Amino acid sequence: MAERLFAHAHTSEVVPPRLSATHTSEETQSFFLMLGLKRHTVRLLEHQTTWQEIFHQTREQLLHALGDHVMDIQHIGSTAIPGIPAKPILDMAMAIAQKDALKEILPTLEALGYEYRGDAREDGGHLCVLNIEAEVRSQHLHIVLHSDPQWKNYLHFRDTLLAHPELKEEYMHLKQSLASRFPHDRKAYTSGKHEFIQAVLTTKSNRM
Repeated sequence: MAERLFAHAHTSEVVPPRLSATHTSEETQSFFLMLGLKRHTVRLLEHQTTWQEIFHQTREQLLHALGDHVMDIQHIGSTAIPGIPAKPILDMAMAIAQKDALKEILPTLEALGYEYRGDAREDGGHLCVLNIEAEVRSQHLHIVLHSDPQWKNYLHFRDTLLAHPELKEEYMHLKQSLASRFPHDRKAYTSGKHEFIQAVLTTKSNRM
């Protein structure tokens, strides 16, 4: 069996297999408390620099474990955009070259601790989640074909906000408003962002 990506040392703490030796035990605990949110709820945290570090460690592990079946893995969503508060769930997009690759990588992902949640099709592709404890999500992994428009859209949305501070600020205020209105209804929170996201994707070519 492949080494699990995260192993539970205690019920409320996770330890990665390749955490830098420069972290003290106190820093390690703080490092991983930056991720994890109960299902269906909404809670925003100020942007944490550790999110990027966790992504790079996770990406390295996944690429090593999955090999040539995966073309690329990118950090997406608000945890990838400095200055924007975000739910403490790491969002990643994984590009595969062909549909058959999915059945090849799912057993390894499950051995690493990910749970396959099915195909959301145009609403996010195939979704795998990582829980740090029951009903507490720390990662969302969206698997799409490299040729799927969703792959480009994930990157365009992230990169457009990184390049345009006024859009980033507008998105930040929208997220904060929705989070205050729907702290226990993540579907409503997500639906409330849809119009903004589509507007950015529709006008991205005029802004770049």
